[in-house]
Amino acid sequence: MSFYEIQARIAAACEKAGRPVQDVTLIAVSKVQPDARVAAVLDQGHRVFGENKVQEAAGKWPRFRETYDGIALHLIGPLQTNKARAAVELAQAIHTLDRPKLAQVLARLAQERGECPDLFVQVNTGEEPQKAGVLPADVDGFVAEARALDLPVVGLMCIPPVDEEPSLHFALLAKMAARNGLAGLSMGMSGDFESAIALGATHVRIGSAIFGERATG
Repeated sequence: MSFYEIQARIAAACEKAGRPVQDVTLIAVSKVQPDARVAAVLDQGHRVFGENKVQEAAGKWPRFRETYDGIALHLIGPLQTNKARAAVELAQAIHTLDRPKLAQVLARLAQERGECPDLFVQVNTGEEPQKAGVLPADVDGFVAEARALDLPVVGLMCIPPVDEEPSLHFALLAKMAARNGLAGLSMGMSGDFESAIALGATHVRIGSAIFGERATG
């Protein structure tokens, strides 16, 4: 499937949901993709990309930024506190704020730098023990805690369990975001982004449907 086909499907999903297409940001997930595939999408005019690992992003995006203007990088993988400084220097948004210690480190860096990437709180909507994220019962308290640290929390993010209907998790995330006055909803990937858009997604994270299957690594 081509990048243009994905754009057309997003536009169709927005129209069906009665939403303006500009309300939904497509994050092209470029992790573990060869540079040539990433450059091809940049050449088609796209500028919003997602990476899982700070180290990989640091090795890739400074070079692309020398050639292409206006790149917005979103970090969508787990963030270790010892990589936080590199993350805030590289990224315009971090989708995986998931624990108080990380919030405190980001707050300290924000004070030091005078700026901070947009932050999404990752919610473990399926309450899966192996998965990162704030549990649903703890979301309101954690959002309040992050706001008390003057962090720019703009929304919530989730990755539904693979064996459950994703729309149930998207609806839950939307409800929690609304309750906390958060406009951003980072939800929906290659296999389920249309249902995410129907339920209010503002950011969809699409990798394999744009770039093809990832190389292993």
